Amino acid sequence: MTYFAYAIRSLSRNYTYIGISNNFQRRLDQHNKGYNRTTKPYRPFKLVYLKEFDSRQEARQHEKYLKTSKGRDFIKTLE
Repeated sequence: MTYFAYAIRSLSRNYTYIGISNNFQRRLDQHNKGYNRTTKPYRPFKLVYLKEFDSRQEARQHEKYLKTSKGRDFIKTLE
């Protein structure tokens, strides 16, 4: 199964969310519809970064990297 590590940016506030999913489009729709308590106040979102992986473990490792200061600096260069 394919997994994705992703970063989405709030269009209304200064907020970036980093996560993983096996169905990115469904997950983005959930964020934009307010299904997640964490991201609901920051809707709507746009995609900033998406990377595909062959396993959940690889995607999770990359998600952890993106949440470090170096990873967040990398995301800022894309915004």
